[in-house]
Amino acid sequence: MKATPQRAAKFAKLSTHKFDLVVIGGGITGAGVALDAASRGLDVLLIERNDFASGTSSKSTKLIHGGLRYLKNLEVGLVREVGQERAVVHDIAPHLVRPEKMLLPLIEGGSLGKLTTSMALWVYDFLADVEGDDKRVMLSKEETISYEPLIRTDILTGGGFYAEYRTDDARLTIENVKTAERHGATALNYTEATDFVYDDKGIITAVVCHDRFTNEAITVQTKNVISCTGPWVDELRGVDRSMTERHVFLSKGVHIVVARERLPLKHAVYFDVEDGRMFFAIPRLRCTYIGTTDTPYKGDPNAIPTYVEDVTYLLKGTNAIFPTADLKIGDVESSWAGVRPLIFEEGKDASEMSRKDEIFESKSGLLSIAGGKLTGYRKMAERVVDRVGNQMKEHGEKLKKTRTKDIDLTGGPFKDFAAVLTYEKEIATQLENASLAADRAAYLVSNYGKQSPVIIQASLKRPEGTDVARLACAEAAWCIENELTLYPIDWIERRSGRLYFDMPSIAPVLEEVLAVFAKEYQYTEADLVEERAKVYAAIKWVSEFDAAPEGTVVPH
Repeated sequence: MKATPQRAAKFAKLSTHKFDLVVIGGGITGAGVALDAASRGLDVLLIERNDFASGTSSKSTKLIHGGLRYLKNLEVGLVREVGQERAVVHDIAPHLVRPEKMLLPLIEGGSLGKLTTSMALWVYDFLADVEGDDKRVMLSKEETISYEPLIRTDILTGGGFYAEYRTDDARLTIENVKTAERHGATALNYTEATDFVYDDKGIITAVVCHDRFTNEAITVQTKNVISCTGPWVDELRGVDRSMTERHVFLSKGVHIVVARERLPLKHAVYFDVEDGRMFFAIPRLRCTYIGTTDTPYKGDPNAIPTYVEDVTYLLKGTNAIFPTADLKIGDVESSWAGVRPLIFEEGKDASEMSRKDEIFESKSGLLSIAGGKLTGYRKMAERVVDRVGNQMKEHGEKLKKTRTKDIDLTGGPFKDFAAVLTYEKEIATQLENASLAADRAAYLVSNYGKQSPVIIQASLKRPEGTDVARLACAEAAWCIENELTLYPIDWIERRSGRLYFDMPSIAPVLEEVLAVFAKEYQYTEADLVEERAKVYAAIKWVSEFDAAPEGTVVPH
């Protein structure tokens, strides 16, 4: 395979350039840091050893939410910050961060009663400065059933209705990366930091990098380094020989996806299960996804398994509150498993550990940030870049204040969510005029926003035989050109979200999409066989798991 001219030019720049800041880790935190730093005027390089958002940042519950359950742990400051951040992230990308009314059914023997729920939701709204129609509403049993008729009625006592936001975490990461590049940053995926170079005082002056796509090595000169590597943050601290007693603890979370027709919810639902945990069931276009687990994980964070017992646990809890759905493992179309990089706290189990972020500063100048929540990525970025500013002061340099609160992400801008819905209608018309499926409008806008018309127009020039293939191939080609998409699985999983949210749409266009990548990257026949196998491995879901023993790994 051969790199595109754009990627080759970016990589060539690294050997002749000295950056103000190298950000290691291309998840949501690293992408947010790159944008924050670049928009303050720093010359930034962002590198990720796999694909952008390939770790935790494509494996979350995909909610920009305030963490209602953290009130139980009295983490008021955390709830306030992320609660307020919900509105900020929605404002800068309303096509990606969409309002989602959340229903909280109250059940006999549940973790929350009517009075405590009412008070908790009131505090939640107060801390997050929620106003107007988004304020919480308490519901009677009958009202709760009218909102979601599938909820089990014999143990239901009422409900609460409050506001959250739903996103695609991978798309949010990608658009932060692209917006950082719009502000002058350089971003490269499949580029691994393998070592550091130090001066005679022990201060990092360069990062040794390995391009995993071309197998080239290069040393990048830099004034500052921030590690945003999530589950791998301690690994890099080890390379820097700066590990301390404070370390990261990994907690595994699994989600499963079923067709919307098998669990046809009208709203997202946050519900109790019998072991004291709470699950989300969230409708999204043609599917409903369910999660999550919260268990210690000590394995390889590059290969996190979904076990049969994870799936059956999620199904059991869901069927207990939606009994008529009677979901079975054969209904599960796909799944994802990720790990939360929490800051270890002695004596607490995974679900009790704080979701606060923490910054580690090495004598070498390496800054490492870990912990935190998807919702708080922008504030996390601000805090750690401020620490870079502190380091710059020691050399007589001054860093500008953050301004990411007012920077619209690529795909926008939109005045508000109403404008997004209006725009979806415009895109539906464009699709109809192009003899394409109008029902793809919501999908395109939620993924690409105002970048959608370019994809539609490109589809008109495609040679593929069906309208579905032409649109998919135009989309894939656009992502190669504009979003550093190196492999077909990058597009299927993280750019388009099809692997999780629209599994049936993959097979009908797979060979045509593979041909797009083969042409762009000059595949050999062996390359094509290998990339096809990667996709088949990712989409494999076999009925034998109905009777599989515990410990069996379920393909994602």
